[in-house]
Amino acid sequence: MIALVDYGMGNLRSVEKALARVGADVRIVSDAKSVHAADAVVLPGVGAFGDCMANLEKAGLTGAIREFIGTKRPFLGICLGFQALFESSEEAPGVRGLAVFPGTVPRFAANGLKVPHMGWNQFRIQKPGCPLLEDVADGSYVYFVHSYYCKPKEVSVVCGTTEYGIEFCSMLWTDNVYATQFHPEKSQAVGLRMLGNFVGLSGAKKKSNRE
Repeated sequence: MIALVDYGMGNLRSVEKALARVGADVRIVSDAKSVHAADAVVLPGVGAFGDCMANLEKAGLTGAIREFIGTKRPFLGICLGFQALFESSEEAPGVRGLAVFPGTVPRFAANGLKVPHMGWNQFRIQKPGCPLLEDVADGSYVYFVHSYYCKPKEVSVVCGTTEYGIEFCSMLWTDNVYATQFHPEKSQAVGLRMLGNFVGLSGAKKKSNRE
């Protein structure tokens, strides 16, 4: 079972539908016990960093997510669920993130660009061999909606980058942790391929009637 974490924010239904479309046994969960029991976890999100962390803490999910990541089972963070993995965000000064990775989440400087960064943009692979990117071409277009971007302190975790005024980390991968600033569930065939690869890693596929 893939646990899709519900903490009162995010586009749960679209992520759930996309995962189901690629054959996942997916369940929306909102408690630590269900997170611990999952084969894989997806942390989605659209909204504000401060609210995200407050809601996760209130639901008792912050520790559960950190502990799950430590078990080496597959974990995927999407958009705000990616940003929450870092120590802090300019969006919510003084609010601590999950701090799974050292780094911050600054806001895009306008500099003549529209903020939020919204729409299709290219994704450049910087770390070959990522299981989530099997059969995904370098330079593929993916869909973004965000005003803040992740700035990891450790360059080794950067799996992919995108240009928007600056070159920023649009995908992270290390060990069992994958995270994307873009929305795979909105990225059509490319995004479905990534989600299908994640389902394959988790082993959490729906059983057919013939099985």
